[in-house]
Amino acid sequence: MGTPSQTAREGARTEGAAGAFGLSREARNLHWLLANLVEEVPGLLSVAVVSSDGLLLLSSDPGRVEEAATADRPQGPRGSSADLATIVSGLGSLTLGAAKLMDGGGVKQTMVAMSEGSLFVMSISDGSLLGVHATPDCDMSVVAYHMALFVGRAGHVLTPELRSELRHSVEALSPEAESVEESPEVPRPRGPQESGSRTVGSAQ
Repeated sequence: MGTPSQTAREGARTEGAAGAFGLSREARNLHWLLANLVEEVPGLLSVAVVSSDGLLLLSSDPGRVEEAATADRPQGPRGSSADLATIVSGLGSLTLGAAKLMDGGGVKQTMVAMSEGSLFVMSISDGSLLGVHATPDCDMSVVAYHMALFVGRAGHVLTPELRSELRHSVEALSPEAESVEESPEVPRPRGPQESGSRTVGSAQ
C-alpha cells in the first residue's frame, strides 16, 4: 500500500490522462502541468484549480487515498477535489475581503499550517486560485516555488474560453453527469380523467 502522497501522484496521472482526452492543446498542457506539480513536489496530497466564481477547473483527484490511511482520522473533508475546491474558494473570498478592509492590495498567497496538514492558496492572474493540500512535514518553500511556477504558466493561457472548456470536462467526468446520461426519460402516463376530459367537454 502506498503513502497518501504516492496515491496522489497515481491519481494525478490517471486523472490527467482521462481528463485530457479530447481537449484542446492548451487544456492538455494545463493537465500536464498539474500532474507534473504533483510528481515533482514531495508531500502533496491534493491539488485543485478553482475559478473566481468557485467552480472546479482542474484537480489531481487524489481522493482515492486508501481508507486505511485515513481510518484513524476524524470525519470531514479529506482533500478530495470537491472538498478542496470548496475550501480554496471560501478561503480566497475571506482573504480577499480582509485585504480590502486593510487596504493591503491583492492577495498573492495564503498558507494555513495545521497539526495534520498544510494548505496553500495562490492567486492566478485571471482571478482563479491554485490550492494545494500537503502533509504537515512538507517543505513549504519548495511547495511555494513550484506553485509559483504553475501560476506563472497557467496565467498566460487561462482565457474565458479555456476556463469554460475545463469546467465542461470536469462536469463530464462527474458521477452525476454519468447517471443523468444513463437514465432515460420515462413519459408520464395519462390518467383516465385526463385522457377523457376533452371527450366529455365536446359531448356537452
